[in-house]
Amino acid sequence: MITSTANPQVKNLQQLMKKSSVRKEQGVFLAEGVKMLLEAPPERIRKIYVSKSLYEEKGQAFFPHADLELLDDRVYRAVSDTKTPQGVLCLIERFSYTLADLTHKANPFLIILENLQDPGNLGTIIRTAEGAGADGVILSNDSVDIYNPKTIRATMGSVYRVPFLYADDLKEVLSDLRERGVRSYAAHLGGACAYDEADYRQGCAFLIGNEGNGLTADLSACADTLIRIPMHGKLESLNASVAAAVLMYEACRQRDNL
Repeated sequence: MITSTANPQVKNLQQLMKKSSVRKEQGVFLAEGVKMLLEAPPERIRKIYVSKSLYEEKGQAFFPHADLELLDDRVYRAVSDTKTPQGVLCLIERFSYTLADLTHKANPFLIILENLQDPGNLGTIIRTAEGAGADGVILSNDSVDIYNPKTIRATMGSVYRVPFLYADDLKEVLSDLRERGVRSYAAHLGGACAYDEADYRQGCAFLIGNEGNGLTADLSACADTLIRIPMHGKLESLNASVAAAVLMYEACRQRDNL
């Protein structure tokens, strides 16, 4: 059992929590909590760190993985990213997807995110994408790291099941998708039609922009159609994850009624 915060493994866990560059270099990410442990693909779990108190509560049979490290409760609190530590931290191998992985089904249904910055928003979008039946999420390279611990926590396990990738140039991605028969719809204040007037039963991709500034003019101009979400009151726009949810579930509704 590790009893000191000076232990090299503890120091490494703290770096993995804080720095995306360290996560990328080591090819791993951290997922905290019993739910995240139970839903993680077993073949991707490199190691499990468990607090002494949780291990005593659950018993050895609950943790069948061979590579398990016990941490003193005080030490575990030092590596946890939550105010109320959940007692188990999984070191998991990162995922790798290609555009082909996201578009191999007939009539793909995708979400494209430009310069999204809030980890909670991204995690919520990933979780909603699974619920709405989306086939994947594509992000610009300047978006928040999907392996940020706050993002991972907000996905509630969906990060294990929703394919995603980062792209150097979203305009090239849109061109590639168009060749694959996927039509793009940009959520935009200047949209010519309301979001529920378009037909999403064929291949479709929704574009969602930065929380504060929305989509850039350059990317909006590359979309096939600009759509708007009608607003009452003095609002100009919705939270990025809420807007994404509105659009995804309209596509879900249409596709369920095929």
